[in-house]
Amino acid sequence: MKPAAFQYHAPNTVDEAVTLLGQVAPQDGRILAGGQSLVPTMAFRMARPAHLVDINGVTGLDRIAVGDGALSIGACVRHAAFHKPVVEGPLGNLLSFVVRHIAHYPIRTRGTFCGSLAHADPSSEWCLTAATLGATMVARSTRGTRELAADEFFDWAMTTNLAEDELLVEARLPLLPADARFGFYEFSRRAGDYAIAMALVTYRLENGVIVDPHVGLGGAEGRPRRIAQAEAALNGKAPSAQAFAAAAEEAAAAIDPLEDLQANAKYRRDLVRTVTRRALERAAA
Repeated sequence: MKPAAFQYHAPNTVDEAVTLLGQVAPQDGRILAGGQSLVPTMAFRMARPAHLVDINGVTGLDRIAVGDGALSIGACVRHAAFHKPVVEGPLGNLLSFVVRHIAHYPIRTRGTFCGSLAHADPSSEWCLTAATLGATMVARSTRGTRELAADEFFDWAMTTNLAEDELLVEARLPLLPADARFGFYEFSRRAGDYAIAMALVTYRLENGVIVDPHVGLGGAEGRPRRIAQAEAALNGKAPSAQAFAAAAEEAAAAIDPLEDLQANAKYRRDLVRTVTRRALERAAA
C-alpha cells in the first residue's frame, strides 16, 4: 500500500513550522518527525493527512540540554540518543535502561521522544516515563507558548490535549536526586512488542525508609498515570517484600484495566500486580 496524496512542507525554523501548521491544521495537516507511527498508518490509509509539515530540518529541535533542574528534550531527539546516559545521575541511567525496551533498534534510530508523547499510545515507555516523573510539555503555536503538565497533557489512548495547531517543541523531565533509586519492568508477548502492562517506580531512602515514592503504570489503562494508593503504601516503609507486595496489591486494585485482543481485564490486573512488584524489587536491588 502507498499513502494517499499529500502536500509536503519543510520549514527551517520553529516560527516557520508553527505558522505552516496553523495554516494547514484545519485541513488535517500533521507534523512529521520520526514518522514511525504516522507513516505506517498512512501506508494503510488509516490516516490521510492533506499536508505534512516535516520538522526534521528545523534548527535546534534536536537539542538535549540541562537547566533549571530539568532535562530538556527537543522535538527531534531520537530514541537512540538515550542508549548512553545523556545526563549524569539516576535520570540518565533510568532513560538508558527504559529505552532498551522500546520496539527494535531500527525504530529507535528514527523515532523521537516527543513524537512518542504526542502519539500518546498507552503502551509507550516514554509516555509512562513522562507521567511518572512529572514531565512538562512545551507547546508552540501562532498564539504563543504554553506548558502542560503530564497529567494535563495526556487525555486518553492516542489523544492529548494539544490543540491541532500546536507543535510539541520540547519535553522537560525533572532531574532526579543523586540518591534516587528507580526500577522498571514491562511485560510483552515478544521482545519489541507493545507492553501489555509496565511499571516505573522511583524513590529515595531516608533513615532506612522510603520517601517521595513515585509509582507509574502504563499499558494497563487508556493513559499512563501515577498510582497514589501504591505510593501511600510505600511511603515511610522500609524496602521489603511485604511493603512491595502491599503496594502491588494497591496498584492492581486501583486500575480500570483495558480489555483487547491481547488480554482481558483480569489478566491485565494480575500483570499490574506482578510488574509493580518486580519494578520495586529492581529499584531495591
